[in-house]
Amino acid sequence: MASSSVASCLLPLTTCCSGAVSALAAAAGDDDLLLQHKPRFDDHPSVWGDYFLTFSPCTPSTLQDMKNKARAMNEQVRRMILGCSSAAASGHDLRSKLELVDTLERLGIDYHYTKEIDDVLRMVHEEEEDDANNNCDLHTTALRFYLLRKHGYRVSPDVFLRFRDEEGNFVCEDDDDDDKATRSMLSLYNAAYVRIHGEEILNEAIVFTRSYLRSAMKRGRLLRSPMADEVRYALETPLFRRPRRVEARHYISVYAKLPARNDTILEFARLDFGILQALYCDELKELTMWWREVQLQDHVSFARDRMVEMHFWMVGVVFEPQYSYGRIMLTKLFIFVSIFDDLYDSYSTLEESNLFTIAMERWDEEAAEQLPGYLKLFYKKLINASQCYYNEAEWRAHGAVAATVQDHLKISVPSSCCMHVPVYAFISMGNDVVAAAAGDGHHEDAVDWGMAYPKIIRSSCVVGRVVNDIASHEREKESSSEQVDASTVEACMREHGGITKQEAYGKLRELVEESWMDIAEECLRPAAQPAPLLEAVVNATRTLDFLYKDDHDAYTLPHELKDTIGAIYVDSI
Repeated sequence: MASSSVASCLLPLTTCCSGAVSALAAAAGDDDLLLQHKPRFDDHPSVWGDYFLTFSPCTPSTLQDMKNKARAMNEQVRRMILGCSSAAASGHDLRSKLELVDTLERLGIDYHYTKEIDDVLRMVHEEEEDDANNNCDLHTTALRFYLLRKHGYRVSPDVFLRFRDEEGNFVCEDDDDDDKATRSMLSLYNAAYVRIHGEEILNEAIVFTRSYLRSAMKRGRLLRSPMADEVRYALETPLFRRPRRVEARHYISVYAKLPARNDTILEFARLDFGILQALYCDELKELTMWWREVQLQDHVSFARDRMVEMHFWMVGVVFEPQYSYGRIMLTKLFIFVSIFDDLYDSYSTLEESNLFTIAMERWDEEAAEQLPGYLKLFYKKLINASQCYYNEAEWRAHGAVAATVQDHLKISVPSSCCMHVPVYAFISMGNDVVAAAAGDGHHEDAVDWGMAYPKIIRSSCVVGRVVNDIASHEREKESSSEQVDASTVEACMREHGGITKQEAYGKLRELVEESWMDIAEECLRPAAQPAPLLEAVVNATRTLDFLYKDDHDAYTLPHELKDTIGAIYVDSI
């Protein structure tokens, strides 16, 4: 079954979701408790409205010209990769290979060359590690470690031991050249963030390189603006944790300023970005028309209107063009999940939540019988999610104030969409990926595996739950929200004897770091599932980290996300 055919199976479910909300509101009539004396999100309305109903980043003829040019340049870049992979694999040639792969990935065009890149990295990994690294500088060694670890290869961090002096500081051969030394330390900094548990040398590398890079910025040692931008951006978010399209948009601008850039690669990246930009805008046009036709705005005025932001979220999970229809269906589905979240968390009383949960559980099960087996499971899990929301609401009302952080996560994570986004993304990716697990000798298919809540998804959920709670804590505190006492922040403060909120933030961020290490470890070969599925989980985590970065809730406060969305969907490259 093709990806679009699989994703189309989600259509009855989103339609039923719409019907459930509409029916509940209509049944309440004039006495609808849900619309009386309740808080609203009117102070945070959509910043986009119907903008994408008429906007297009280019004309159809321009788009066709871009596709024709991109098709030819795609093959030129492919020949570069093949030529690079046949070269010797040490010294300067090794660095060239690694930098080419890194460039393609950061520009967001690596999805065109999955097999070719896999072949290059496999060859690099198969070389004798000692021979490959003893003659390489810190930048090359760190880049090799980063790319291999990122792609699931087991590489020892001991390769960095020879770059430490007697005092434990990290050193490089280019200390007399500020730009080159900074580049080496930046590469080490990014490499260290694919660490797993127990790798103390990488923990120490993060501390050392962060201090080094901050000091370099303060002293004005970075003479070239691209390097300064790179360091500043890395200190905000290490490379491994950046959403793919956000990084592509950023790095196209950076790469254009590099003297050593390859103009063919740069032009292809610009064309490909523009082609995907046009596709995303078409998707938003279809979603805007759908949302207007659903006509739920009057019934859910209490909820955040975040259709564009939700699509951005789904792009963060699966950005490739072949998943277009799946992105549309995922966006529709999680718009309703977002409404449920606002309903249970911020709007309804416990009694009202119970009534709504009962209504959801009476959803017509006969419709589900027409679905394939894995979508029947999906249907049941969606209904269970409604029950999880109610369980959390009831817990907040009666027992949350005595909970530890771990107690909180056991209750709050199952109701968060963090758990469901990657699993439903598996469905949207089609049978070519969903069934790959069984084809690769795994004991269960991708959806069953995801629904079993494996460690990598559990860790992703912890990241999402915690960064969300930190970002929303102050706002909920100021609004006297009833749920603030049940947040992981308040739980952490109580658990540790009344520590300050800043101390609690610090402890919770340590939990986030541990969860990222779990995620990196779960991706190492042999992994539980094929790489595309694991990548979807990592992508989902990256997007959550981005949405709630630096204590900002960019989903609830959409103005904080407007410039990013504009750069990806609207602004010409």
